[in-house]
Amino acid sequence: MDELVGPRLYSCYKCRNHVSLHDDIVSKAFQGRNGRAFLFTHVMNINVGPKEDRHLLTGLHTVADVYCGDCNEVLGWKYERAYEQTQKYKEGKFILEKSKIVKENW
Repeated sequence: MDELVGPRLYSCYKCRNHVSLHDDIVSKAFQGRNGRAFLFTHVMNINVGPKEDRHLLTGLHTVADVYCGDCNEVLGWKYERAYEQTQKYKEGKFILEKSKIVKENW
């Protein structure tokens, strides 16, 4: 009998709270505070902090830190606004740092 396999997930490295689906990755070519990061269209079981303007590698953005909904660990940030036209595709998307998430169901 074939085993039922659920969707490939990413979870908080600290408490294993499910935070995103592998299918929601837009790009793996991003840089976070602590190394590589992934850009996601959707995340779940998270809390979003207050908005603030930050100068990132690609220019000025309005972002909000993203926290695990269970343990409150900072996992990355949400792009609220991009000031440069070439960066507008990031608006409403999320960065999760590779060092802050682990794979589940792979």
